[in-house]
Amino acid sequence: QVQLVESGGGLGQPGGSLTLSCAASKIAFSGYYMGWYRQAPGKQRETVETINSSGRTNYADSVKGRFTIYRDNAKNTVYLQMNSLKPEDTAVYYCNAKNSLRVSDEYWGQGTQVTVSS
Repeated sequence: QVQLVESGGGLGQPGGSLTLSCAASKIAFSGYYMGWYRQAPGKQRETVETINSSGRTNYADSVKGRFTIYRDNAKNTVYLQMNSLKPEDTAVYYCNAKNSLRVSDEYWGQGTQVTVSS
């Protein structure tokens, strides 16, 4: 059974940093587009940042210059480095894996809470 297990969430200070990790199992990781999404209370899930199998990234304007997604294919893991945190970054963050050849082949992690507060 495919699993995406997120870790690294928690309480962050405004202006501080957190790094999220998502470890994938039972997928051919290098052939998957990976992404981080987030959902704040009362809001729809939104794309934070994605990375394709070649390493090209796309990011939301709201995180430009602050968040960086990167992947380690040897470890089947994708990361989200979050710097200069803002209270509006508070949300549940979800990891997503999408087969680059068959987009219907898609998986989600269980989510990890990120709260930015002083």
